[in-house]
Amino acid sequence: MPAPFDTQTGYDQHGRYPEATTVEDFRRNLAAVQARITAACRRVGRDTATVRLLPVSKTKPEVSLRLAHAAGCRMLGENKPQEAHRKWEAMQDLAGLQWSVIGHLQTNKAKLVARFAHEFQALDSLRVAEALDRRLQAEGRSLEVFVQVNTSGEASKYGLAPEDAPTFIQALPAFSALRVRGLMTLALFSSEAERVRQCFVLLRTLRDRLRQSAPTGIGLDELSMGMSGDFEIAIEEGATVVRVGQAIFGARATPDSHYWPGELSTEEPTS
Repeated sequence: MPAPFDTQTGYDQHGRYPEATTVEDFRRNLAAVQARITAACRRVGRDTATVRLLPVSKTKPEVSLRLAHAAGCRMLGENKPQEAHRKWEAMQDLAGLQWSVIGHLQTNKAKLVARFAHEFQALDSLRVAEALDRRLQAEGRSLEVFVQVNTSGEASKYGLAPEDAPTFIQALPAFSALRVRGLMTLALFSSEAERVRQCFVLLRTLRDRLRQSAPTGIGLDELSMGMSGDFEIAIEEGATVVRVGQAIFGARATPDSHYWPGELSTEEPTS
């Protein structure tokens, strides 16, 4: 089902984003999303260059990812580490393609992420931080990371409680292979835009407070928030990274419950 309060549709007659099947489809979709980003920035007096679009390719086949790369995508977001690692292995012939893992990570999958990912956007556990750091040291690599915060208060969502974030941030300098860049959140899924907005306001306010006492070397410039149905609101509230999948690749056949185990709603759009 389409997300609420989209300001520019692009849906087919069934209320879904049509599947992108050609390079031209991807170019057109990317241009449409970029136009929405530009309009949102203009509304609040922001420079469009301060917002990075992360195309989310989860569940999509390799052929679609190759089309997206041909259309200009140079970083793709994936939820499941095993799926992302498999795609990375199959697509190493593509120049300049980087990978962002944006979904929950178990410690036993840290070795996969340490091998190939450029960034990890769902850090919410010191056990995972330690596992990633150990594996990255062995690989001789570093990893950009975002700390995930649960701003909706829903028990079904991963992420730190906002009140736990300060202590967590203070512990991160111990992991020298992790390059902390900012915070990430998943907003409440609601047709009430103001309830969604409050999740983004909370993350921005938390980030601003954490900045005042952040340890040396811990960067909190970035805010990854906003997906296909709500990224314009997120931009209005300070997002620097928006994670957009269906508006670029087309609607997914696989329900989101497959990619966000434990989510209460199988209809919730995650990107």
